[in-house]
Amino acid sequence: MHCPVCGHDCVTDAPALLAALPGRFAPCPDCMGLVYDKRSPPPDIDPADPCPTCGKRFIDEVFAETYRIMAEEGDLAGTEPLAAVGTPLIHPGHPMQSPPYLPPGSLVLLSRSVGERAAARLVASVPEIRGVVRTDGRTPGITDTDAGPLTHTLLAGCDVRADIFSTRAGPVVVYKQQSVLHIEFPRDRDEKILSLEQEIGRHRPRTFVDACCGAGTLGLAAARAGVPRVIYNDAWYAAAYWTASNLRVNREALGIGEVAIRRTYDDLRRRPVARDPVLVAETEGAAVYQGDLRLLSAVLPPKIDLTALDIFEKRDAGKVARITRAWEASVGGAIFIP
Repeated sequence: MHCPVCGHDCVTDAPALLAALPGRFAPCPDCMGLVYDKRSPPPDIDPADPCPTCGKRFIDEVFAETYRIMAEEGDLAGTEPLAAVGTPLIHPGHPMQSPPYLPPGSLVLLSRSVGERAAARLVASVPEIRGVVRTDGRTPGITDTDAGPLTHTLLAGCDVRADIFSTRAGPVVVYKQQSVLHIEFPRDRDEKILSLEQEIGRHRPRTFVDACCGAGTLGLAAARAGVPRVIYNDAWYAAAYWTASNLRVNREALGIGEVAIRRTYDDLRRRPVARDPVLVAETEGAAVYQGDLRLLSAVLPPKIDLTALDIFEKRDAGKVARITRAWEASVGGAIFIP
């Protein structure tokens, strides 16, 4: 599938991605790698090269080479711990029992310290790194349609990657552009998905709304659980786009045909935050909108059985209560907050 960030075919349908997952991050018999102390600078030795047999390399060796390049470019003084390099985001992300051996193009680096020169070198010379993103530690996206959006900065390469989430009915694959969407860590036990499955068991919905859908994880899990109609919505352009893409990626598992995309990535990026809902994509049993959830009732069918309100600011009890009351008045049905 065409990638809107780099133009390459880096978005793979779920069956192909899942088929390649067993053994993707496991070493071959010829692999070797040192375990480094993440609380100290790496030792003054050359990091190991990728395995000549399988092309993989232990993640600590990749981080040691990354550290060396960032130090040479002045982004690190050489006295910081190895962990100061940043956060490794594996592609595809899934629960792992041991540190991975990385194949080429399997790591997006999220870093507070990295500069443009080092980022360009990392993508050019460290084969495991597919993209480098600079962050200031805040969560990308929006907290409200009236608030200014926050994003990280993609410095080099491509930051599109996938996470694999387990559900009772089977896995769902969720792609996202990491500089503009928040991090989700797949775990063996995902509390949000468990909460959703419990609510589906209680209410047996025919129609489910994922009103703040992000990249679509909960809505995809609901469809995987057999809910006949799922409506996805988010006011942030990247969330709506990647949700539509993820419907396509998972269409075999969801039992749907072609997904009609009504708005391109560039269309949506020109209006990054939407108020009046706009149809982004549709297929049998699903529709994706970009818009303010408080205005979504204008495009919803008359009977909504269950809604997830997974808003960012759950600590703001007053805001949560106001949004919930407004949804109850305009839409109705059962509501839960994951």
